[in-house]
Amino acid sequence: MKESKGHDWRRRRGYHHGNLKEVLVEAARQLLEQKGTEGFSLTEAARLAGVSAAAPYRHFRDREALLSEVARTGFERFASQLEEAWNEGAPSPLKAFVNVGHAYLAFAREEPANYSAMFEVGISVEDSSELKAAADRAFGALRAACQMVINSAPKTATHPPGDLMSLHVWSMSHGVATLFSKGKPGCGKVPLSSEEILEAGILIYLKGLGVIPAD
Repeated sequence: MKESKGHDWRRRRGYHHGNLKEVLVEAARQLLEQKGTEGFSLTEAARLAGVSAAAPYRHFRDREALLSEVARTGFERFASQLEEAWNEGAPSPLKAFVNVGHAYLAFAREEPANYSAMFEVGISVEDSSELKAAADRAFGALRAACQMVINSAPKTATHPPGDLMSLHVWSMSHGVATLFSKGKPGCGKVPLSSEEILEAGILIYLKGLGVIPAD
């Protein structure tokens, strides 16, 4: 996440510790984006935030606790973007469903630090009730989209339960995002955009289930 031009989010004269938590979370995002998970530590976050090495411990017991907070705030932003893309199924369930996939890819591309904290640093959502609630909200947006697509399918269509279908689509979206949307193609140059790859995969999947016509 890029800091706003001309905006110094770090400590300045008149700094109050009331916003120390937010400053450290932003410093953590900066480090994740610049150095990745291997170059991240509480000490580095404190240095970048312009506070003492002991200051982070007022809010975070260790490195993992700070990463968990980055992941939580990331999931909240992620959920909001998925919900906005879903838009209650407008203009149609299928179109809105594809929009959700595009929003997934856009988040991975535009917010790599949050994406890394959410999916790549090994933080378990079960370790924090607040983190789990944020992650569940994001998954809930995808599940709502899957369920409405299922509900709009022909009665003759066969499909897995909504939760399982959501996991299938999540896995597909995550795979495309990781391989193609973060600027590090895992398979070399491809002739399609990540959005086109994901959209084609979703359509093939839904046609295979009979949720949409094969033609």
